[in-house]
Amino acid sequence: MKNKFGKGNQLSRRGFLPILGGSLLLPFLGMGSQNKSSTKPQDEEEGYQTLLKPDGTTVKVKVSTIKESKIIKKDISNKSFLKWLGKNSNV
Repeated sequence: MKNKFGKGNQLSRRGFLPILGGSLLLPFLGMGSQNKSSTKPQDEEEGYQTLLKPDGTTVKVKVSTIKESKIIKKDISNKSFLKWLGKNSNV
């Protein structure tokens, strides 16, 4: 049985290579669109803020935790801040 191009049912290399090449490109076509309707976990929705610990290291803390925290002393001086860090300087 011949198709409309006058060839038989046999699949030649010229007919097979475009099919093979097209099938190898299919995974790349799906990578461009992201599913924006998916819900994010609770941790990713909240923002984080980087804070300094007394030993001089940094830590990421949730913004909601900072808002709920109790402020002990506001607007401290540089001397008292350095004393809190344990880096007393005589300057």
